[in-house]
Amino acid sequence: MPATLRNVLVIRLSSIGDIVHALPAVSALGETYPEAEITWVIERRYAVLLDGNPFVRRIIPLDTLGWRKRFASVQTLREIAAAIRALRERRYDAVIDFQGLIKTALISWTCRSRRRIGYAKFIHREPGAGLFYTEEAPVAEGIHVIRENLALVEQLGARPSTWRFPLPRNANDEQYAESRLSGIGDFILISPGGGWIAKRWPPDSYAALLARMKQRREFAGLAIVLTGSPAEEPAIRKILETAGSQRAYYIPATLGQYIALARRARLFIGGDTGPMHLAAAMGTPVLAIMGPTDTVRNGPFSLDDIALSNHAPVNHTRRGKSSEFLQGISVDEVVAAAEQRLARTHAH
Repeated sequence: MPATLRNVLVIRLSSIGDIVHALPAVSALGETYPEAEITWVIERRYAVLLDGNPFVRRIIPLDTLGWRKRFASVQTLREIAAAIRALRERRYDAVIDFQGLIKTALISWTCRSRRRIGYAKFIHREPGAGLFYTEEAPVAEGIHVIRENLALVEQLGARPSTWRFPLPRNANDEQYAESRLSGIGDFILISPGGGWIAKRWPPDSYAALLARMKQRREFAGLAIVLTGSPAEEPAIRKILETAGSQRAYYIPATLGQYIALARRARLFIGGDTGPMHLAAAMGTPVLAIMGPTDTVRNGPFSLDDIALSNHAPVNHTRRGKSSEFLQGISVDEVVAAAEQRLARTHAH
């Protein structure tokens, strides 16, 4: 390992799926430079995703989402000052910004490292982020976002042997999953929520899907488990009520508990959201219902997995997002794709 690469800071604050997509790049960096101390700057609410990560030696949790809501408070100013001290506590040989926002680029500059690496201009999430970088990594178009992230660590000579997703496995979460699944048997996991409404298949469509699955022999012996955040519980319970299935259940879950549930699922169905990317990272068979994001860049990466698209104009940001649910994908299409994905698992 080069003597000049002892400390590396990586920045990926949020969200769940984006953090998951950065894991292989950080793992490649840790494998290439096993003696390097890698520090990860992340939103506090998502820090659990790094629990037990063998390649991340230090975590700096921030609460930038909370700071925006109470920016003028004394407590917020104290937290920001403490964060700056933590960022400047050591000298970093390199800083990598996986997010491409002005705020994350500014964090990279705050660290005072001589090497601040970010994406080339065409892929910046916000104009002006590149002003804070000393290097901009060239990234090919039309590739998966995981490969985009790998392009950044390749600037430091990292080369992945395989894509690694060292997600947490907590004994309490595993016990929770086992207890809640007791008596349910094999199941399909469905996450109908999502950060943007334009990414969410309509609740009525999910209810119709559950009702249709109840009638199809291809799904005989498989229960349906729906999960989501507390804010999504009313919509999930409405789906279950409308579907009227006796083999469909709602299991609330924290991030760690969700990971434990997804590890046990025979199939995951949901949109371009954190739960889908977590399921894909764990090797759970995935059927993604997608739009308006690109299936090539943001879809599941296993060749066996299936991503249905409504072929709407691609939009990877919230800017100009629709206030309507994802349209253009029928219940029949999802049923057929679910049967096909289960058949591929049986074939293996």
